[in-house]
Parts: sequence; structure tokens; C-alpha cells
Amino acid sequence: MEASEQVKVLQGLIKIRSTNGNEVAVARYLQQLLVAHGISARVDEFGDRRANLIATVGGPHNRVLGLTGHMDTVAVDDPDHWQYDPFGATIVGDRIYGRGAADMKSGLAAQVLALIALADAGSLPNGTIKLIATAGEELGTPGAFRLAKQGVADDLAALVVGEPTGGNVIFAHSGSLNYTVTSTGKAAHSSAPERGINAISGLAKFIDAENKLFVDAAVDPYLGQVQHSITVIRGGQQVNTIPASAKLQGNVRPTAACDNQEVAERLQQAVNLINQQTNYHLVLNILMDYHPISTDPQSHFVQTAFAAAQANFPHPVSTGVINGATDASVFTANRPDLPVIVLGSDAWSLAHQTDEYTTIPSFLATIATYQQIITDFFK
Repeated sequence: MEASEQVKVLQGLIKIRSTNGNEVAVARYLQQLLVAHGISARVDEFGDRRANLIATVGGPHNRVLGLTGHMDTVAVDDPDHWQYDPFGATIVGDRIYGRGAADMKSGLAAQVLALIALADAGSLPNGTIKLIATAGEELGTPGAFRLAKQGVADDLAALVVGEPTGGNVIFAHSGSLNYTVTSTGKAAHSSAPERGINAISGLAKFIDAENKLFVDAAVDPYLGQVQHSITVIRGGQQVNTIPASAKLQGNVRPTAACDNQEVAERLQQAVNLINQQTNYHLVLNILMDYHPISTDPQSHFVQTAFAAAQANFPHPVSTGVINGATDASVFTANRPDLPVIVLGSDAWSLAHQTDEYTTIPSFLATIATYQQIITDFFK
């Protein structure tokens, strides 16, 4: 394909509305594209227009290289605040604007186009490459969990995740643990608060404890300190009534040094202590539990990818880490030693933004980088 055709493929992806769903339309679009270039692909539908896509190319080999990306995007909060149509895939200068342009339809398109370029040139290596396109990464990762249960990633020797990194090679990322704390009190009239138990005050106790909960946690050599935030709080029904119930939600980013189990134990200990020492009653519930990933930055896989990025991106690149989580957390849950890198077009900071965009030079460089990673992996 010419570069202009590759850009049109990305534009076609951006124009498909797959905000927290409708991945089946993306999967069918990519399936048709792959089949047109002699690459078979399977669409795995699982209801309500949700779907995954799996394509395997190459011959039998004792190593399998995985490429993965998600087909969904986050929602567009207010289209009127966008300068460009979020689903128009508008090109202005060297930028392509649209929801998912950075996160991560550019990375997904680049993975598909890299396979097509190698297939069209008859340059597929003597090995197996598996493309794994998932549903719902932005909200609960149902697609990745479904594929993990099917064993799709069990035979992988290494995995490339196409999230946006600006060409930098990310060798570690934090986990993500979401939780709720529910506080149950006793209702009373606000003129006699001593007759009730204020559930909001119970949450205030937890908020105070959470603020200091990880100060002595081990610092990870790659990911640093555990990041943690309370992000949602709800409680009370009426201004003159002592609230009998209240709830908050929080997010913690575990590391290998302070892993998910330790994070959950610290949260539970804080809840237990409040329940023991006060008349408040709190209950902790873990909602989402994704583990961190880490690959030796000096490993052959990371250095091979870094060399490929250096050779193809028009700007300097580096190796590094991020605090965001990816589908790799699901695929490595039972294989924590699986080598993983995250590498994609343009910066992580552009994800989820108003007037999200990717640049055409970075997108084309990502395609070339993936091609070189695939080729060099099997040498």
C-alpha cells in the first residue's frame, strides 16, 4: 500500500463509532481488509455488538509473536467542544483528528498494516504472528478476559501492545485496582444528630486513613511509588437528614514492589481498623484488579524494539514506563514472565482528550517499526 492508502485505512477506523462498544463494526472492517490481502481473520462476537478479532499468519514455529490493540474508544463528552468532528477523521496539516486517533486506532491500524505490508511483499518471517484485537479495554476489558479464557495468548513468546507512546518503548506499566467502600450508618433528623450515625463521617475516616495508607510502601525500581486516589463519593438524600448510607470509589496503581495483593490487604486493614475503633460500619469491595507488567529493559526483546523505533521514528525515542494499564495485564495474569512492550503512535497524553489526534509521520513510522520488530524477532 502507498502511504496515502494507509492513512485512509486509519481514517476509516476513526469514522466507525466504537465508543465503549460496537467493536463488531471495527472487527468486520479489519477482517475485510486482512482477507483482501490474503490473511484470514476470525471475528469472535459475544453479543450486543461486542466482538474480538484474531488473525494468525506465518508458519509453525516454536515462538509466537503477539500484537494486540483494542477496538473501542472512550466516549465523547461534549462534541460541541471539539474543533473537528470527533468521528470525521479530519486531516489538518500532518494531523488526523478524531476520537481514538491516538488511543488507539492508530496503533491497531499500524499493526494490521504492518502485517499486510509484509504479506504483500512476500516478506513474512519464518515464524508465527498473532494479531489480537480486543473489545472493551476502556471499560472492564471483557474482550481480553474472554480471549484469555480461550487460551488465545497461551502460546505467545512475546507481546507488543499498540497503545500510544510517541514511539517510545515502554517496558513496564502499573496495574490498576478499582474499589468501593460502602458506609452504613443510621438515619436521624439533623436537629438531633446524636440519634443517628452519619455514614458520610464514616467515609471521612477512611479518606483520612487512605491519604497515609501507602507512605511506607516499597518503591518499585521501575514504576516508583504506588499512585492512589479517591475519585468518586456519593452520600445523603436530604439536607436535614443524617445519611444512613454513603459510598466512595478509589483507584490504586499497584507495582511489582507493592502488588495487588498488598494493596488490597492495606485497604482492608484500614476498613477493619475503623470498624473496630468507631461505631461506623464500612465494607470494602474490589471492582477491578489488573496486575502490573514488567520486562527487563536490557532484554533482547526490549532492545530489539528500541532499535526498530530508533531506526524509523522521525524524532528521538527512549525506553521508559507508564502508570496506565493495558490489556497486557489480563494476558499476563497467569504468565507474569511473558515479555511485553507498549509502543504506538504519538503521546500517551493525547488519549481521551478533546480534539484527540495522531500525526501522520508518527503513524507511518509506527507501521515501519512494527514491520522491523516482526522481522527481527525471528532472526
